[in-house]
Amino acid sequence: MKFLDKLKAGLQKTKNAIFGKIDTLFKSFVRVDEDLFDELEELLISSDVGVSATEEILDRLRDEVKENHLKEPQEVQAKLMEILREMVGEGEPLKLSTTPSVILVIGVNGVGKTTSIGKIAYQLKQQGKKVLVAAADTFRAAAAEQLAVWCERAKVDLIRQAQGADPASVVFDAISSAKSRGTEVLIIDTAGRLHNKKNLMDELAKINRVIARELPGADRETLLVLDATTGQNAVMQAKEFKETAAITGLILTKLDGTAKGGVVFSVKGELNLPVKFIGVGEGIDDMEPFSAVAFTEALFS
Repeated sequence: MKFLDKLKAGLQKTKNAIFGKIDTLFKSFVRVDEDLFDELEELLISSDVGVSATEEILDRLRDEVKENHLKEPQEVQAKLMEILREMVGEGEPLKLSTTPSVILVIGVNGVGKTTSIGKIAYQLKQQGKKVLVAAADTFRAAAAEQLAVWCERAKVDLIRQAQGADPASVVFDAISSAKSRGTEVLIIDTAGRLHNKKNLMDELAKINRVIARELPGADRETLLVLDATTGQNAVMQAKEFKETAAITGLILTKLDGTAKGGVVFSVKGELNLPVKFIGVGEGIDDMEPFSAVAFTEALFS
């Protein structure tokens, strides 16, 4: 199955929850008035688009109605879809021009961090790149074992140490190994303990210092993994992480299991961070670089 078909199937719950109801809403009105905007506001917020993003959408829509003298609900609906497409924004490709380049993957436990690393490693390997993974989540007992399973699936090597080892030490070893092997991309897993704990942030800072010292000038991506099924909680997590980490992009997982895909509009609008990957399944090929064209086609088709 092509990824666009998987995306359409995976976003079906969100499509039904948001855009099916939007279509019904506009068909139920014969004129454009505040009652229409009020019901649209309630629908968007209930679909996890978020309060701030909803306000922006409605403000822009009101301006369009006024400036273009839109009087038919169907005209307003078409303009709404244009605004939503613009708000999603286009994804940005990973910046991986140096050898090695580094992808640091962060996020709380349970969001799909390990599976995302495996899928990205697989994708990069399919592109012909030499990939190495570092198991720097030494806090959780099963973390390295789970990562090893995904690395085996992706056919990439894993650098690991014993549980409880210093994560920065794992990263140091992985960088040394990457240099000696001519690795093109080093992907680093990190602990996912609660994002508001100071020790975790200190740990990330220490890892970043090791990377900066051992790989000066290397391209670095810091990707935050968010579970789309948690809706606005994912946005709150991202805001917390953004205060302490130089995030370059987001990975949205589990879009196939939720009607809360509207969170895409919220994270983009409130955080101004590009969504770089989206996941719509458990298979190793069920993650792709984010494409606004494919995303909106899957939702609006």
